[in-house]
Amino acid sequence: MLNENAKLNPKIFSADIEQLPTRDGYGNGLVIAGSENPDIVVLCADLSESTRSEWFAKKFPERFIEMGVAEQNMAAIAAGLGVSGKIPFISSYAVFSPGRNWEQIRTTIAYNNSNAKIAGAHAGISVGPDGATHQAVEDIATMRVIANMRVFVPCDAIEAKKATIAAAKIMGPVYLRFAREKTPVFTSEETPYIPGKAEIFWQSKKKPEVAIIGCGPILYNALLAARDLEKEKIGTIVVNNHTVKPMDEKKIVEVAKKCGAVVTVEEHQVIGGMGSAVAEILARHYPAPMEFVGMNDVFGESGPPNALLEKYGMGAKDIKEAIKRVLKRK
Repeated sequence: MLNENAKLNPKIFSADIEQLPTRDGYGNGLVIAGSENPDIVVLCADLSESTRSEWFAKKFPERFIEMGVAEQNMAAIAAGLGVSGKIPFISSYAVFSPGRNWEQIRTTIAYNNSNAKIAGAHAGISVGPDGATHQAVEDIATMRVIANMRVFVPCDAIEAKKATIAAAKIMGPVYLRFAREKTPVFTSEETPYIPGKAEIFWQSKKKPEVAIIGCGPILYNALLAARDLEKEKIGTIVVNNHTVKPMDEKKIVEVAKKCGAVVTVEEHQVIGGMGSAVAEILARHYPAPMEFVGMNDVFGESGPPNALLEKYGMGAKDIKEAIKRVLKRK
């Protein structure tokens, strides 16, 4: 059943649940954060409309810098701003930033612990028709290995807004990951959000047998799977693991011990992603059987977003199958 303490959207499983892209939450969060703090500036690499950073540009044109198609310069300039008292947010598609400018982010931003925030939009294969070249499915892996870097992967538009506002208040570099496609808004303004603290969104009435740990909009599929499995007398816990780094190790170990098996869910390569980070924690503290739902060492392709998620094994039915596989190994 849904965790009452999570205060989720009461229409969570309704056919008419509101759907918005998480990038909308970023745009709204920028405007709110910019209204609260005049030191916030936003830079964009010729994608202000797509990344929703144009909402900040219209509200605060004097604090917006259009960089053009120059992601590497954008990171270097943000690094300078971030060590000079400003709080820069840099915005582009994730395949370009951090994809194209990874070295500049590493060396000019993270190495100097600059107070810069990197927003990677259009992440995952749900970018859809744009195809493999624009579907960032490696960015969590490449960003979480950088020292000083935090990694936030919000699950819906409301949480994306909260994550953006929170990032503005954290000293040091932060990577924020957003999606292009409209996805269910299943949290609420009252849903707890604390960077570094995972939240339980679902806990079965019966003894839970598997912990489902996910991040990003695909977490909704995990909740659908948990609801369906309840009817099959399979108990689960669903954890919103929105902060991939620093991860909530205490919560991860706690749910693994309670369930004895874990399935991780992410719209990203299973190699090096959020699931790998969970496995690293459990290897140290509580080894348990695991299954990983995500991209399995392949590139995506052009197609409708939901059809792609199903084809590459990230639908609710795939999560249910992963849960049944891991139960056989307990």
